[in-house]
Amino acid sequence: MKPIPIRTKFSAASIALMLACIASGQAGAQGQPQRGGQGQSIQAPGDAKVLATVRVPTSHANIHSGPSTGNEVLVLAAQDTVMPMVGRRGEWVQVQLSPEMRKTGILMRWYKNETSGWMHDSTVEFLTPEAKP
Repeated sequence: MKPIPIRTKFSAASIALMLACIASGQAGAQGQPQRGGQGQSIQAPGDAKVLATVRVPTSHANIHSGPSTGNEVLVLAAQDTVMPMVGRRGEWVQVQLSPEMRKTGILMRWYKNETSGWMHDSTVEFLTPEAKP
């Protein structure tokens, strides 16, 4: 069996359009910016008051950089990990990240100076009643 040579022809205009999209950070639909599903990271202040203590009741739970599934997952917290809750935004709770989390959790990316992360409240169990801020 002989291989069949396949030739692809691109016009100069189509190549110029592809290069322009790549250079401007646009891909996919024309005029639409490329999206990586990354929201803005929201950190707790250094002197944040602990509002409750939460525990991960499932095998693992995502800790995001902000209160949305569109935010980057920083780490997967292992089952029975206990963390202080320092904030809430709707159905999302903000938890403090400890240096030990790098050893006990599964890092999804090497987080930098983040001292807190966000978890959906359906992924945690409250060990202490939630105080009002």
